[in-house]
This record gives sequence, C-alpha cells and structure tokens, in this order.
Amino acid sequence: MRMDIYRRAEAQEKFSHLAVPEGRPIPQEAINVDWESEHRGIELDEDARHWDRYGIAEPGRQIREKGYAITQLSAQTD
Repeated sequence: MRMDIYRRAEAQEKFSHLAVPEGRPIPQEAINVDWESEHRGIELDEDARHWDRYGIAEPGRQIREKGYAITQLSAQTD
C-alpha cells in the first residue's frame, strides 16, 4: 500500500510517526498536532506485524479501524 508518512518531534529527541494512505488528508482527530511531511507515496506492506522504521505496530489493523496508523508512545523512534 502506498502511504504518506508524517512525523512530529517528541521529548528526548524522539519522533512519533503518522501513516495515512497516499493522497488522503490527516484525519480530523490527529490534525491538532504539528505533523511535518517525511515521505510521500512510499510503498509499505500493510500486512506486516510492525513497521520498525516508524515504530508502528499492526499497521493494517490500525488503518482498517482508524484510517491511519500511528507510533505507540513506547515505540518512538530516533
């Protein structure tokens, strides 16, 4: 699946990531945060258990349930 990836800075020089299917806007419930574009139209396997680079677990399930996938607090990246 082609995804647009956004990131935001967190404490201790870590990042959270938000993945949205390519071309879709950031969902309303996530728009209240300052996300910056990191990648556009990157091909990712939504059936993967985890997107390690982005700290996103169960991306396919998250996308089906919420329309986007987001980093878990405990999995923020450098």
